[in-house]
Amino acid sequence: MDSNGIRQFCVRVNNSKLNYFQKLQTVNATNFQALATEFGGESFTSTFQTQSPPPFYRAGDPILTYFPQWSVMGLLRQPAGVGARGLCAESNPAGFLESKSTTCARFFKNLADSCTLDPALDAASYYNFTVLKVPRGVSDPQNTKFQVPVTLVSQAGSPLLAGNTCQNVVSQVIYEIETNGTFGIQKVSVSFGQTNLTVKPGTSLQQHFIIRYRASQQSAAASLTGPRSGNPGYIVGKPLLALTGDKRHSMTLLQSQGDGTCSVKRHEVQFGVNAISGCKLRLKRVDCSHLQREIYHTLHGRPRPEHGAIFGNADPSQKGAWTRILSRNCSVSAMHCTSCCVIPVSLEIQILWAYIGLQSNPQAHVSGARFLYQCQPIQDTQHETEVSLTTVVTFVDITQKPEPPRGQPRMDWKLPFDFFFPFKVAFSRGADSQKGSVSPLLILCLLLLGVLNLETK
Repeated sequence: MDSNGIRQFCVRVNNSKLNYFQKLQTVNATNFQALATEFGGESFTSTFQTQSPPPFYRAGDPILTYFPQWSVMGLLRQPAGVGARGLCAESNPAGFLESKSTTCARFFKNLADSCTLDPALDAASYYNFTVLKVPRGVSDPQNTKFQVPVTLVSQAGSPLLAGNTCQNVVSQVIYEIETNGTFGIQKVSVSFGQTNLTVKPGTSLQQHFIIRYRASQQSAAASLTGPRSGNPGYIVGKPLLALTGDKRHSMTLLQSQGDGTCSVKRHEVQFGVNAISGCKLRLKRVDCSHLQREIYHTLHGRPRPEHGAIFGNADPSQKGAWTRILSRNCSVSAMHCTSCCVIPVSLEIQILWAYIGLQSNPQAHVSGARFLYQCQPIQDTQHETEVSLTTVVTFVDITQKPEPPRGQPRMDWKLPFDFFFPFKVAFSRGADSQKGSVSPLLILCLLLLGVLNLETK
C-alpha cells in the first residue's frame, strides 16, 4: 500500500531468492514407479502401421519404392541443395505429379575412395529398385502386379578409377514417369548424364535431378501438357520450343558454374531475347571423334533440337507446325590440317521471325532457324583438353510491314483555261456602264467560296 492506504500492483524486478529457476525433481529407484503412474500414458504408435494405406497416390504424395534384393521399402528420392553451398540433401522425397528439377553440389575429401564406393556417383543406385503403382501395394510389395521396374533409356557405365581420373560419374539424372489417374504409375524410365572428375584435394561435383510426369493415355507426340509459349503466336520472353523425334522440349544454351566450367544445368532460350553465354569444358582425350561428339552435345544440349516450333502452341503430332533447323557442322578439309583435331568452339543460333495477321492483333511466328558452328584445330598430342565454348542466340525480325493506309481521297479541281472569261467580260462591261458597282466581283467571290467549301467537306 502507498502512504494513503491504497493497494497497488507492483512487479518485483529481481528475486534473488528464486532467481526465476525451477528446481528439477529428482528421479530415483524409490519414486520412479510413483512418477510413472502419475504422469504416464499411452505410448506413441506409428500411424503408418495403424492406418491402412490410401488406394491411390495424390498430388504431392511421396512415391514408394521396393528393393527386391534386400526386401526393403523406400521412397523415390530427388536430392536437393541446402545451405549456402547447396550441399546435396539425400532425404528429399519426390512428390507425385510434381515435375521439377533440383541442383546440388558434392565435395570430396578423397575422391579416389569415393569414386567406386559412393552410391551417389553410381548410375546403378538410381534404378536398382521397383516403383509401387499405388500405395496399397505396400501391404504386399513382393506382388509383381504392384511393381513397376525402372527402365534404363541410355546406357550408363559404372564409376571407374583410371589413374588420377574418376570416370563415368553421374552428373544428371532424369526420371520420366507415366501415370494413369487413380490407376497409379504405369511406366518409369531414367536417363543419365555422366562426366569425368580429376582426383585432387577439394574436388567438387554439381548434380542435376529432373523428374517429369505425363499422362499414359497421351503419347509423347500428342501430349499438350507441356507449357505453351503463346497461343498461337510467341510471347516475348517465353521459351523457344524445339522438337527431337516426337519429344517436345525447350531450346537451351550453355550455363557456367562458379569456377567457369560448364554446368549440366542450362539456360532456356527465350523468344525475342538475344543472349550470349560461355564456359570452359575440360575433357580427357580419348580420340578426335569422341572429343568432337562431346563438344557438339555440350553446345546444342541433349537431345539435339531437330525442328523449331513455328508458333508457341505447336502440337508435336502436327509436322506442319514445325520447321526444320538448318545446321552446318565444322569442315575438316577447310582447315588444311593433317595432324590435328578440328573441334567446334562456338555455336550461333539464328532465329528468323516475323509478325503476321491483323495489325490490331499481330502474332509472332518463327520463319526459320539454323545452327552455325565455328571451329578451330587442336594438336592430337594433348592428353587433357580445356576448351572455351560460346553460345550466341540472335533473333532477326523479318516482318514485312504493309503500306500505311491512305486517307480519304481529296478532290482535284481542274477548271478549263477560259473558265473566268465570261466573268472578265461582264466585269469589264459593268465597270464602264455602272461605275461603283461591285456586283460582278461579289458574284465571283461567292462562286470561289462555294468551290472551296465543297473541297473541304
